[in-house]
Amino acid sequence: MERLTPGTPAPQFTLPAAGGDTVSLADYAGQKVIVYFYPKASTPGCTAQACDFRDNLASLISQGYAVLGISPDSVKALDTFTENQELTFPLLSDEDHAVAEAYGAWGEKKNYGKTYVGLIRSTLVIDEKGIVEVAQYNVRAKGHVAKLRRDLGIDS
Repeated sequence: MERLTPGTPAPQFTLPAAGGDTVSLADYAGQKVIVYFYPKASTPGCTAQACDFRDNLASLISQGYAVLGISPDSVKALDTFTENQELTFPLLSDEDHAVAEAYGAWGEKKNYGKTYVGLIRSTLVIDEKGIVEVAQYNVRAKGHVAKLRRDLGIDS
């Protein structure tokens, strides 16, 4: 899969969300959006990352950023994750990983010496015009939001 780079148009998408809604990137036209891809709801790393976004959401919103989380989980799994962690931003289900592929967040991974294909933890920031502003791949779950805030020039 080819990774996106800053300056390229962000692929459009519409996905089912936790809570039964459908969310499109087009819903955020004219707004900056942080789209982050994570492998699996309710796992330790993904929970830490989601809670980090939740805990920083007010300050991200105050700087003009919306947050969307995307994983290959079912809507039912996302409903449970959202409820258990009291998440306050949309989590989207990409079960066929088509959106992850379009964003370069699906591909070969290595873990404990094994190579396989799966979701690559990634974060992209899309500007008000739908252009990729920041593209970060193979990010760490813990500490990532703080690094992203620094990269975006947001004081913590």
